Amino acid sequence: MSEFGKINGIGSTAELLKQKNKVEQAGGEAFASHLKSALNEVNEIQEKSELAVADMATGQVKDLHQAALAIGKAETSMKLMLEIRNKALNAYKELGRTQL
Repeated sequence: MSEFGKINGIGSTAELLKQKNKVEQAGGEAFASHLKSALNEVNEIQEKSELAVADMATGQVKDLHQAALAIGKAETSMKLMLEIRNKALNAYKELGRTQL
């Protein structure tokens, strides 16, 4: 049986638009949840870095190498987050300039 034989029927345009809206909404929610989890991860890395800096300042640091790695990781993750933000803002501005 061909692929066309497996099609039960084509719904109305209104049904197709409802399905499209559901998919777009789910996609938006998925993007928002991914963005939120990424921001939470960057926040956790920043908190670990701040703790490492505080330990270094008070002389409580046990492993200087691990503290330096935590600080470097926090710096890199912050730069990445800022670049993603800049790209998203540029894309938003570009969409705003697009004529329909």
